[in-house]
Amino acid sequence: MDEEKMTTQERIQRLVVRLVATHPAGRGLLLIGGFRYRLLDNSARRSLDVDFHCATDLGEKQVQLLQLLKRKLLPEVRRRWGYEGTAEPAHGPDVDSPAVKTIDLAFWRQTVPGSRMELPVEITRTVCLDRSVVRTADGVVYATVTDADMIEAKILALFNRALVTHRDLIDIFLFGNHLRPDSPQRLKEKLRLLSLPSDHVRKRMEDFRQHRDYHGRSLDQVVHEQLEAETADCIRGAGGGRMILDRILNILTDPLEIGGEQTP
Repeated sequence: MDEEKMTTQERIQRLVVRLVATHPAGRGLLLIGGFRYRLLDNSARRSLDVDFHCATDLGEKQVQLLQLLKRKLLPEVRRRWGYEGTAEPAHGPDVDSPAVKTIDLAFWRQTVPGSRMELPVEITRTVCLDRSVVRTADGVVYATVTDADMIEAKILALFNRALVTHRDLIDIFLFGNHLRPDSPQRLKEKLRLLSLPSDHVRKRMEDFRQHRDYHGRSLDQVVHEQLEAETADCIRGAGGGRMILDRILNILTDPLEIGGEQTP
């Protein structure tokens, strides 16, 4: 995605989360995920979606949020930047899940080939041990999870997703300092609540170790596509994706006591 499209997409993301934070349809939604880090913690990684935690009925909240985005977001994007848009509930075997409800946003300029942008908005449920908190940005109050619940959710995603999403590794690399001294115990409790067997965790850790070249290359791609240029240059100079992977393995095997052996 070129720089102009990425900048416009991020502006749209900011409109989405601002609408959710300031309208009744967003009540009960907590901002999480990569864009939470980007907006509230100045993350160097540009997110490709928007994620919310919801403790109530996901399907009902999807309907409410879809109505809000159609009524408020689409006309505002057209007015500000001249993009036509659609907002539709996602369908299909890959998205029909009781644990996640997705709204697919798409935007394009009628007379500009290749201008189409797609932006998923996901409503999900993550395991939180802390009460929700509020953070502010540009005068807007955003409901979100604590830093500890956020970084622990990123770690849990490594084991809870069917396939590894390497952007999760990038976020853990960037915000591993948000882990608490009691995070090992908190993560063990969350793994129990998710009914994730220890054997599943062990196999995922073995995959990281045995296929370092693959995961390193995948991390290099995320660094190239989603990180700001200056940060990406620094990471490449320090060893790139393999360096990030080794750092993550140390985080998971030392203070969190997940996965057994230490990374050499």
